[in-house]
Amino acid sequence: MTGFRRDGCCDTDTDDAGVHTVCAVVTEEFLRFSVGVGNDLVTPRPEFGFPGLRPGDRWCLCASRWAQAHRAGVAPPVLLAATHARSLEWIDLADLQRAAVT
Repeated sequence: MTGFRRDGCCDTDTDDAGVHTVCAVVTEEFLRFSVGVGNDLVTPRPEFGFPGLRPGDRWCLCASRWAQAHRAGVAPPVLLAATHARSLEWIDLADLQRAAVT
């Protein structure tokens, strides 16, 4: 289950140093990019209850990682209504709006 607290919400608090606030629909292209920058979201990690992600999965991404992927041209689509407003500290609203899906 996604979210910093694994509660299905892209919420945040002071314990969430990564600011996992962008509700993304991951793509193959983004997952390859993420592995390439040292954040393997594909490989299952059963010791953490993490099954690994596949294209189409929804996941709460770190706002800084989404911004990095956006600059690289590989940012995944976002569910804007489920993305926390704190994301705007790293990402322009217009960029999120352009990436929004329903």
